[in-house]
Amino acid sequence: QVRLRESGGGLVQAGGSLRLSCAASGSIFSTNRMGWHRRGPGKERELVAMITSGGSANYADSVKDRFTISRDNAKNTVYLQMNSLKPDDTAVYYCYFQNWPYRSDYWGQGTQVTVSS
Repeated sequence: QVRLRESGGGLVQAGGSLRLSCAASGSIFSTNRMGWHRRGPGKERELVAMITSGGSANYADSVKDRFTISRDNAKNTVYLQMNSLKPDDTAVYYCYFQNWPYRSDYWGQGTQVTVSS
């Protein structure tokens, strides 16, 4: 079992920045990946960004050049730096984690990000 503890989120004006953090604990393999999904009001859940334990990252097209995902493997923590936020970024952001071979998902409780225009 893996437990995820999220922090960050909140209310920010358009153009502002926020940083999300997610710390994993429990049964963590050396090869894993962590990331963030989000679900906006009336929208489907979508992948925002993901990063492997080796440091390989990918992003949704909608957040490229604005969001940066990073991680501290020693702390089993992933970060999402969100810059130039837009009202369309308003969503509940969920941290997720997968151990190799990436068959089981673990999810955080979600943190609300609200971007006002």
